Amino acid sequence: MTNDVDVTAKPKRGWLLLIPVVLFLGVAGMFAYSLQHAKPNLVPSVLIGKPVPQATFPPLVGLVREGKPVAGFSNNNLASGGVIVVNFWASWCGPCVAEHPQLLELTKVEGVKLYGVNYKDKALDAMKFLNRYGNPYSAVGTDVPGRAAIDWGVYGMPETFIINGKGEIVYKHVGPILPQNLQNEILPALTAAKAQS
Repeated sequence: MTNDVDVTAKPKRGWLLLIPVVLFLGVAGMFAYSLQHAKPNLVPSVLIGKPVPQATFPPLVGLVREGKPVAGFSNNNLASGGVIVVNFWASWCGPCVAEHPQLLELTKVEGVKLYGVNYKDKALDAMKFLNRYGNPYSAVGTDVPGRAAIDWGVYGMPETFIINGKGEIVYKHVGPILPQNLQNEILPALTAAKAQS
């Protein structure tokens, strides 16, 4: 009796089918962890500690306060010696409505100016927004083409930057400023920026 062994038979490799499943579960697990522990308003900015990008924000045509046109602004206006908050917003932005009461609160902070940048918006829609919710801005510029927002590293609406008296970005907040953000993040960052100015 002979023991014939089939040398052409390949060993079973069923375990190889598990590799894609294990990889998928690993990636899915990392994604789930990042969703639970991520802080989307803490998106790092390469501009922190650097001068604001060169930009001119033309005024929102037709916007007036006390019978006078509300001015736009440029990067030169942001190195005025005082702390300035620059808020990118749009009338079509739902989260901008949610943060608007906090922007109105910011106008009460002594020694801080609030400038707005109306992003990719129609002038009439922007004015309706400000008439409905109130205008907290001492200057309102526009960025209709969206080029300046790219230079500032803006990801979406709304985004807020704190500028020290030297015209340097010292803080960036991504997303709407909610009451807890105002108390726990924005106001302390403003205090720190005032100390630098």
